[in-house]
Amino acid sequence: MNEVTITRHESAKHGEYHAHAAGSDHIGRLTWVERDGARVAEHTIVPPQIGGRGVAARLVDALVADAREQGFKVKPVCSYVVAKFEEHPEWADIRAGGND
Repeated sequence: MNEVTITRHESAKHGEYHAHAAGSDHIGRLTWVERDGARVAEHTIVPPQIGGRGVAARLVDALVADAREQGFKVKPVCSYVVAKFEEHPEWADIRAGGND
């Protein structure tokens, strides 16, 4: 399995997590905006060229790890992030309530 490296790119109210797969110039992304004190996970995009390597899951894991470390809540809006939160009930403590 190819190595995947996650980098963070953010400003005050929005940002992205980038997944760089070894041996590829393609980048997976998870985008978020800050709204009502939470990071709203809007989109997870993984090009087919790096698909099937767990890239999207690694992006969500990075967001969750940062939420725990930095103390923010996550509001899943992206369907993939919603599904991952449903698979992981232990993440309920960092999930922001309500729906858009």
